[in-house]
Amino acid sequence: MADNDFDIIIIGSGPGGYVTAIRAAQLGFKTAIVERDYLGGICLNWGCIPTKALLRSAEIFHYLQHAKDYGLSAEKVAFDAAAVVQRSRAVSKRLNDGVGFLMKKNKVIVIWGEGNIEAPGKVSVKASKSPPPKGALGAGAYQAKHVIIATGARPRVLPGLEPDKKLIWTYFEAMVPDRMPRSLLVIGSGAIGVEFASFYRSFGAEVTVVEVLPQILPVEDAEIAALPARPSKSRASKF
Repeated sequence: MADNDFDIIIIGSGPGGYVTAIRAAQLGFKTAIVERDYLGGICLNWGCIPTKALLRSAEIFHYLQHAKDYGLSAEKVAFDAAAVVQRSRAVSKRLNDGVGFLMKKNKVIVIWGEGNIEAPGKVSVKASKSPPPKGALGAGAYQAKHVIIATGARPRVLPGLEPDKKLIWTYFEAMVPDRMPRSLLVIGSGAIGVEFASFYRSFGAEVTVVEVLPQILPVEDAEIAALPARPSKSRASKF
């Protein structure tokens, strides 16, 4: 089998992609995974994992502010926004490196670039602007008996509210602020929206959450959704 010929090519290296690649390789298939930005995908690099790291910092800051409630004392409690963000990015980087290790361990070939299915079983890969991991293959034409698409998610853009990376953010900008804003309007009260609302409110921002549906956390059980909807230091609004 030629170097550009595989049993399985997976486009996208998020949790769906890299786990599938590992299992395919373990079953004896010659497997490659195509990625253009970050091994581990959005979840590991810009979603679930770094968000939880940010929330952990916010949680500890909250506890320090209320140390007396636990019979403790903490004076001059403050935060460093840059250090909070740096810790979050470092957590993601460690796990990103871990995915790279798992690819090598399981003999999954990493192809670095943007994949496009040209025809059944034929994948063309264009060069990526992101630096490739060591040992990855580059742009070129590849083929496989089976192609799996695991390309993940992207921010939804609303008409009239196109992100400018200054006043209007997507979750990319919200995860790496250079400073804490005085106020923030969060459009959407799903898990991502509520997490960001909680994080920024914990660090002093005045937060308003806007939701078009009858309840916040609209895909959750009504009893669970009612908990964060209770009056608190955060403010909630509806269209």
